[in-house]
Amino acid sequence: MTAKKPSWIRVKAPVSKEYQETRDLMRRQKLNTVCEEAACPNIGECWAKKHATVMILGSVCTRSCRFCNIATGRPDLLDPHEPERVGVAIAEMGLHHVVVTSVDRDDLEDGGATHFSQTIQAIRTNAPNTTIEVLTPDFLRKPGAIEIVVEAHPDVFNHNLETVPRLYAEVRPGARYFHSLRLLQTVKDLDPSIFTKSGIMVGLGEGREEVYQVMDDLRVASVDFMTIGQYLQPTPTHHIVDRFVHPDEFNEYAAMARGKGFLMVSASPLTRSSYHAGEDFMRLQEARNEQLHRSA
Repeated sequence: MTAKKPSWIRVKAPVSKEYQETRDLMRRQKLNTVCEEAACPNIGECWAKKHATVMILGSVCTRSCRFCNIATGRPDLLDPHEPERVGVAIAEMGLHHVVVTSVDRDDLEDGGATHFSQTIQAIRTNAPNTTIEVLTPDFLRKPGAIEIVVEAHPDVFNHNLETVPRLYAEVRPGARYFHSLRLLQTVKDLDPSIFTKSGIMVGLGEGREEVYQVMDDLRVASVDFMTIGQYLQPTPTHHIVDRFVHPDEFNEYAAMARGKGFLMVSASPLTRSSYHAGEDFMRLQEARNEQLHRSA
């Protein structure tokens, strides 16, 4: 049985006018958001600020990860007009920074990479001042897919490891830990100017030393930004919460990650990949500039 949520993990229900406006815009443009599909606890705060993470390639995933609330099954037909609708919606919202993610599409020859590229291009056309972060699937057994997305030159390329390697078989059975690491390293090899980012959840049964090893693996892959957040069980059929990690432990993880050389670290119970993404991107730029200044 999952323990009762502690006080530090509780959030207010979304009720603001801005939240409703963001919701209505997404409905009008017939767009999916991972904020809703994954039942993100920060949706009220983010949508009140008109921050949203757009989910492309449909709303049905070909994988069945035990931590994720997104529907699994036969995927939707690819909508060729979706990239343009995303570009128009981003321009209408007036976003400074946008996160574009997707379901896994193992059924597509390129895993949806071309659709990502077209979406990036549509945002550049409709909202040229908006910086773009992509949060991609792993493109497992999709040769050339990573190159297609990198060539479109997003400002941030995010791909989450999600958990420690020991737990992959039960938490992320369709994925491969070292393939995901190679993906992140490949992005840096292809275009060092793109910021790379990855994250994990804690509270799934991992140990501290395993978390520290993931940090080391990400640094070997030249990842710039790491996020660490509390896993929350979406439904009773999903993986149970092993424990609720205290904020003090998150602070220790953050200190350790900074010591290992990440440009940016976000570690807290409510941290999610896209949480405060716009503000974090500006801090990433500042951190890189400071690093370049020190090495000059």
